[in-house]
This record gives sequence, C-alpha cells and structure tokens, in this order.
Amino acid sequence: MSKTASLYRMVTDEHICPYGLRSKDLLERKGFSVDDHKLTSREETDRFQAKYDVKTTPQTFINDERVGGYDDLRSYFDKGPAGQTGTTYAPVISIFALAVLLTAAMQYFVAGEFLSVRSLMLFIAFSMVMLAVQKLQDLYSFTNSFITYDLLAMKWLRYAYIYPFIEAYAGVAMVAELPALAVAPFSIFIGCVGAVSVIKAVYIDKRELKCACVGGDSNVPLGFVSLSENLFMIAGGLIMFMY
Repeated sequence: MSKTASLYRMVTDEHICPYGLRSKDLLERKGFSVDDHKLTSREETDRFQAKYDVKTTPQTFINDERVGGYDDLRSYFDKGPAGQTGTTYAPVISIFALAVLLTAAMQYFVAGEFLSVRSLMLFIAFSMVMLAVQKLQDLYSFTNSFITYDLLAMKWLRYAYIYPFIEAYAGVAMVAELPALAVAPFSIFIGCVGAVSVIKAVYIDKRELKCACVGGDSNVPLGFVSLSENLFMIAGGLIMFMY
C-alpha cells in the first residue's frame, strides 16, 4: 500500500518556507506520496495555525495524526538534528581539499606536471587566500574570536583587523610570484606570531577555544589545524627566499 502524508507549508509571492521544501523532500525520500497544501497568504497561514493550535509551519500529518514541523519530522524518522552541530573540521578540510585541486589544475595546465616546489607554493597560496576570504566575510566576528588567543592582537586590537588583509595579500602575491622581499616577511611574521599564540593557548595553557581561521562563527576547534595554517605561512615565506 502506498504511504501518504499531508503537508501544510507557506508559499507566497514574498516567501517560500525552506523547511516546507525540506519536509516535502524528506517525505518523498521516505516513500510517501505527499498531499501538498500550500498556504498562499499570511491570513491563510494564521487561520491554519489557529485551527490546529500550532505556532509555526510547515506541519506534517501522517495517518491523520499531526507529526509536527521539520525537526519533529526528522525525529519521527529517527534522524538527528538538522544542520551542523558540535565542533567540526569540515570547513578547513574543504578549503585544503579545494586548494589541492586548484593547485593540480593550474600546474597541469601551465607546466604539464603535478608535483614540484611551485605546486607546494601554490597550495599554500590558495589556502591562504581562501582562509582570508572566510575571515573577511565578517571581520567583527573574526576579530572577536581572534583576540582571545592571538598574542599580538591581545596587545594591539587593530592587528586583528589587519591580519586577514595581510594573509590575502601574501597568498595573491605568491601566486603572482612577486619578489620575495615584498612578500615573504609578511607571511613569515604572521605565521610565527600565530604559531606561538596557538602553542601557548592550546599546548601550554590548555585552553579549549574555537579557531578563527575560517571565520569567527566557525565550530573548528583551536589546535593542530590552526597551527598547520601558521606553519604553512612560514614555509611559504621561507620557500620564497630559497627559490
């Protein structure tokens, strides 16, 4: 027998409820035929909420029994909470993985090879630029997190605002192969300050903090990944001087 569910969700010219769409998708993936009721005005939505004594939409009904909203529907199917919860390394892994792919694509196109000293430089540069973009999306949020562990930013708050721009500049300049003296000192400086700060905060003071490396609202824990970012900056600067 086919399984059916009734879904009531808000769909107006001004607003299409994303949780309504998610509820419909989840029901269909679970094999349900969805009787999709679209609430096309605020007034119609208010009447529905008053009739069933609910405060939000969407609302799903299965076997004439109200299941509830999207979170309730996930619980009904024994699925965990939606979205990212707890600490995660996913943002950093994504950035480093894309940096590897960009490096491989560029090196293959330009030089017909994948592995070289230039490949390492490009990987570091692409990583720095993408990490800088994450920080620059919301400078206030980034600085709020950064100043809690960076030793220089604690003393001079303006450094926290300057830092992402230096990181972005160094990354772009590495790709452009600008003279080492115009790039390497910046990369080495912020890398050294950052590395010392992370070592002190995590490995000496044993503080449990969130890393600002991918922005102030991230759930990436401060630790080895943050230290790696700083070590990459130092390595990139040193390679520029050596080659």
